[in-house]
Amino acid sequence: MLRAALRRAAPALAAYLAVRLTGLWVLALWAHRQRHGVWPILADQWDALWYLGIVEHGYARDLGSDFDANNLAFFPLYPMLVRALAAVTPGSAASAGLGLAIVASLVAAWGVFAVGDRLYDRRTGVLLTTLWAALPVGLVQWMGYTESLFTACTAWALYAVLTRRWLWAAGLAVAAGLTRPTGIALAAAVTVTALLSLRRGFSARALTAALLAPLGWCGYVGWVGLRLHRWDGYFAVQRMWHNEWDGGLHTLRRMRNLLMYDSTPELFLVLVTATLLVSAVLYALSVWDRQPLPLLVFSGVMLLIVLGSGGVYFPRARFLLPAFPLLLPVARHLLRASRRYRVLMLGAAVTVGAYFSAYMVLVWPSAP
Repeated sequence: MLRAALRRAAPALAAYLAVRLTGLWVLALWAHRQRHGVWPILADQWDALWYLGIVEHGYARDLGSDFDANNLAFFPLYPMLVRALAAVTPGSAASAGLGLAIVASLVAAWGVFAVGDRLYDRRTGVLLTTLWAALPVGLVQWMGYTESLFTACTAWALYAVLTRRWLWAAGLAVAAGLTRPTGIALAAAVTVTALLSLRRGFSARALTAALLAPLGWCGYVGWVGLRLHRWDGYFAVQRMWHNEWDGGLHTLRRMRNLLMYDSTPELFLVLVTATLLVSAVLYALSVWDRQPLPLLVFSGVMLLIVLGSGGVYFPRARFLLPAFPLLLPVARHLLRASRRYRVLMLGAAVTVGAYFSAYMVLVWPSAP
């Protein structure tokens, strides 16, 4: 069964690798001209350094007084896996982290295909995977970041919900909740869908899944509170990173300033703004298309968290990278279009994605 499923997903995985290798080739050419090494960019810069610090030194034991300096803001599953891999492989922890991200991205691509294939057909799954690979911040999928691991957990958890494998869905939701703060979005999708399924008849597995799904996220948040000896410890850490939920006021102000008052806006911030606006439109189309409830809950909560955050603005496009169900309306539109139009649009998406991915790490001065 596993071999047959892999054969069915092979075109999607081949397309995914082709898109990502194209982006890596563009990055290598651009980096060579600027005399930058590709490996450091991918493996040990920005957030990857924070995770490597956790691998080596563990977590902070107090809140501290310095802003943007407390590593308790970073969830534990990825650094735990990197530490375990580094202990049994000959390379450095940075190499282990990058290898884990790349492998997780392939598992994620397979899961993205599986969801599209389950909902519609094989062609939809392949197109959905290709579009996810070609996102303008898609390079993050092959960096020492948590997005690939989180998307892998998310895609397969949503597939498990769609196929009523409740305990698998709950376990993957727990893993996602230990990987990124937005893991609560997946937990909400699993819990809400499982509880509503009980209206059709009692299921011990569905009820168990509903109760277990939030435990990863809640467990880490609770652990941080115990470590800092305050009930709001995790949220205090987020405030030290200037990150609070304000209902979207900060996001709207930044959009207004960029689009109306900044005469020379930074290109990467324009991309981030466009990503947020397009994502909101795609969610409306997803509702119009009547996507299954777990996908709508997951994407909706993701958007609420990302758009409603009062924290830093520039990583918002990356934060939405795991919200692949938002790409389903695009995939369905391309399938209904002519072959020529589809090839042109996919070519444009891959080209733009490769350019902006390289721009994000070689020109943009801050973290992706």
